[in-house]
Amino acid sequence: MPVSLNMNMAMPSWFDIIGLSPDSQEDEVGIKQAAENVKALIDQEVKNGIPSNRIILGGFSQGGALSLYTALTTQQKLAGVVALSCWLPLRTSFPQVFIGANKEIAVLQCHGDCDPLVPLMFGSLTVERLKSMINPANITFRTYSGMMHSSCIEEMMDVKQFIDKHLPPVD
Repeated sequence: MPVSLNMNMAMPSWFDIIGLSPDSQEDEVGIKQAAENVKALIDQEVKNGIPSNRIILGGFSQGGALSLYTALTTQQKLAGVVALSCWLPLRTSFPQVFIGANKEIAVLQCHGDCDPLVPLMFGSLTVERLKSMINPANITFRTYSGMMHSSCIEEMMDVKQFIDKHLPPVD
């Protein structure tokens, strides 16, 4: 889809990104539509026999932002959310839209301390906002020294441990 920040050139994207500052206008319609698309995927998995509490949403950058937003607005109780190098979209409107089915959801939020695209400040602001919405004891925020807008082995090991903990093997 065309992305405003990318001079309206088409690129893989869940929703439009207008700017990369904390006060940038957000594509509310696009974010909500993308969340509905993910919720439909969750519904399909549930219809296929996967209990919603055995589903972890996760993503990187815009995908992580969408995972957080979807987990906090779905009525399906989820196992957790992995949010890598991202932010919380539509954070100022959450008091009006937060449903609460996932008030106890486990969150692993990770961010590089040298990210030039989505600065660490976005991750820090997000984790503080999350602590006011869900049980702070269920939120893990990890930073990685020297990591830019990318990933590293240590982060992937943290993701693996999170998944192993929140999706234990079934008998």
